Amino acid sequence: MKTTTFIVLGVFAFTSVFAQPTKDDAKVEIITPASFHISKPVSELFEANPPDDEESENRVESLDRLHRIPQKFLHQAEDGAEYGNDPATIQKSNGTRQMMAPLTNWPGQSGGGCPPDPSGAAGPNHYVQAVNASPFKIFNKTTGGLIGTVKNIGSLWSPATGNMGDPIVMYDKYAERWFISQFGDDGSSSYAYIAISTSADPTGTYYTYSYIIPEFPDYLKFSIWSDGYYMTFNGSSDKVFCFERDQMILGNPSARAISKNFSTGGVSGFFIPLPGDADGGLPPFGTPLPFFSYSENSWGGSNIDAIKIWSMTVTWGTTPTAVITVPTVLPTAAFDGTYDPNWDDISQASGTQKLDGIGGILHFRAQWRKWTGYNSVVLNWGVKLSTSQRSIKWVELRQNQGTGVWSLYQEGIYAPNDLNRWVGSIAMDDNGSIALCYAVAGPSPVTSPGLRYTGRLQSDPLGQMTFAEQTAIAGSGVLTACSNRFGDYSQTSIDPNGITFWHTGEYVVSGGPRTRIYSFQLPIVTGVDEIQNQPLFTVYQSENKLNFKAHKLPSNDEFVVDLFEISGKQIRSKKITPVSNMFETIIDIGDLAKGAYLIRVGNTNFQRVIKTVIN
Repeated sequence: MKTTTFIVLGVFAFTSVFAQPTKDDAKVEIITPASFHISKPVSELFEANPPDDEESENRVESLDRLHRIPQKFLHQAEDGAEYGNDPATIQKSNGTRQMMAPLTNWPGQSGGGCPPDPSGAAGPNHYVQAVNASPFKIFNKTTGGLIGTVKNIGSLWSPATGNMGDPIVMYDKYAERWFISQFGDDGSSSYAYIAISTSADPTGTYYTYSYIIPEFPDYLKFSIWSDGYYMTFNGSSDKVFCFERDQMILGNPSARAISKNFSTGGVSGFFIPLPGDADGGLPPFGTPLPFFSYSENSWGGSNIDAIKIWSMTVTWGTTPTAVITVPTVLPTAAFDGTYDPNWDDISQASGTQKLDGIGGILHFRAQWRKWTGYNSVVLNWGVKLSTSQRSIKWVELRQNQGTGVWSLYQEGIYAPNDLNRWVGSIAMDDNGSIALCYAVAGPSPVTSPGLRYTGRLQSDPLGQMTFAEQTAIAGSGVLTACSNRFGDYSQTSIDPNGITFWHTGEYVVSGGPRTRIYSFQLPIVTGVDEIQNQPLFTVYQSENKLNFKAHKLPSNDEFVVDLFEISGKQIRSKKITPVSNMFETIIDIGDLAKGAYLIRVGNTNFQRVIKTVIN
């Protein structure tokens, strides 16, 4: 008998209509890798004497703005209240709950590009961060100690690729693999470069894939889903790509990608929808991928202030297929999504140089979660509050699992003072608590570009960030090194423990860009040691059964216990009512193959996902 013990750390509502499939007349494209290799171990690519990221250096502005066209706005807030922000949704005061200080907090890398565009994620023992143009570093996630630096992401591939940029780092906790990507162009073709680690160790070898993309994949964004790694980007055509995840994990040199066109409707400028990124467990096998954007009544025509939701269903096989639905449109309260056509939106502490507010798009990630009875998604984007201030609008959407209908559960605009807040990233933990991380700057009060965060508990009043704003790192001076370019995106990810938030974003030191990496938790019970009060789960195998125990549960409400394959396919499910905040149950595994599986335990307000191995 083998026993493993897991301590897991840490208003408006509208009804949507069912989304109907489009006529399947848009071309489906199948792409096979232009090249495939197995890289050297990353540990062999580490630089012996990496440069000091705090030192000033000559930086080259990223060329990705060449592909960014400003949206045309036919209306402004001055044209009527319907084009501004609904005052009822604006949070004008700070939360009263005491926010936890960062658990870890250390300097990231700055890289050679303007802007840095940091991306990063935490695994079991490491944090991996990449920045524009395109070095990446591997850290010990407990101490922040540097394990190694690779100057060029492209050195993973053979032959090595150029240092193009817009990197994305994800940790696929379901497969225990690292995902690292960047875009590329060799003068004749455009590429999406994807590397998948061969184990949970980011310093080891990687399966490296090079896919030729029909057009330059500017601002590419990825997500993890049961049937693939999905990709969207800012391009002249509206496409969604799905890469064959299960085959890439196996290192199949012929792992395919499939793409499908769709129609955005009403968008003339910078546009990129975000694919749903599964946290807290994969969706059930065969669940269509939802992807999201917003619409704005300032665009004119029939556009309204709303969230738009499409779904993409991919079927792999000898002849893969893909179908995208027409969008579901969820009205929101009025918001002002307009921005300056020259990207001069954010006032700094002093001087005339303004910064890019990254208007027009949802900010990375679109985090998706499965709960008991519904699925949730949290989103955030920039809004204009006045000619001198921008801040962040955020929403939580919910989808009824029985009917498939989406609704807007809560929304808010976070503006507790006159500072600018932008380049946000939002996520939800296994307790249903939401964290919002972002950059701040402004002349009143005088504040150099720095990094802060806030949050709310699942049980708090809707539309409110109830935790007091916390500073992760204060900036100094004003950004002068990159004209008006500031980080085009930041990234908030969830630790495999389910309750620790990790964020990487840009701030400013003495006129130059820097990045930071920090982590924190949102305590369920303020002022009490959270490690001692976290639920405890124990699972062990006894012949053809799994014995599963749950202790210190947050309530005695009915819980659902599900057993899943790593792919997301549900195998077993049962309902249990705890007694004295604990229960014990047995899961029959007599007909199951040896290997890794996921146990999800939860209800409408709480869940955990525990990985186990059947021997």
